[in-house]
Amino acid sequence: MNKLTKLVKDWVPTLLIAIVLSLLVRSYVAEAMSVPTESMDPTIQVGDRVIVEKMLWATSLKHGDIVVFHPPIAGETKLFVKRLIGLPGDIVQIKDGVLYRNGAKVDETYLTVKMDYSYGPVTVPKDHYFFLGDNRNISFDAHLWDTPFVAKDKLIGKVVLEIPLHKLRH
Repeated sequence: MNKLTKLVKDWVPTLLIAIVLSLLVRSYVAEAMSVPTESMDPTIQVGDRVIVEKMLWATSLKHGDIVVFHPPIAGETKLFVKRLIGLPGDIVQIKDGVLYRNGAKVDETYLTVKMDYSYGPVTVPKDHYFFLGDNRNISFDAHLWDTPFVAKDKLIGKVVLEIPLHKLRH
């Protein structure tokens, strides 16, 4: 057996296992993604990377989580990254630049600019969610979509780590 044949026999199975495992992890466990727009600014800026945990069956979503999902927009193929504002059954309203959930004012410390629009009230249906970007006045999010709710089966995962690459560029 020559050296090349031995090398192939020794390494090909290991490489195949590594490739299959990495594809499984990326598809079902976690994935790094880049953020292409300013809709989550200042929390996540253009070009920053996020690690998305895809095991939604093993976790519960809560208000304020940042989530990656397929938007309810016909023909849209890009994934969206937005903040979870409304869970199933919540009543969401934006009035005088302030977010209200179930009649109570929500303290959104992550916002740097007051919203310049009003919206709702709307009730989030069963197995659906309501998302807004942190850069509310420019974010293409639920308050602008024809169908403002994202179905549970359109969710990809929850952001568990933000890698602020914008800080490295300055």
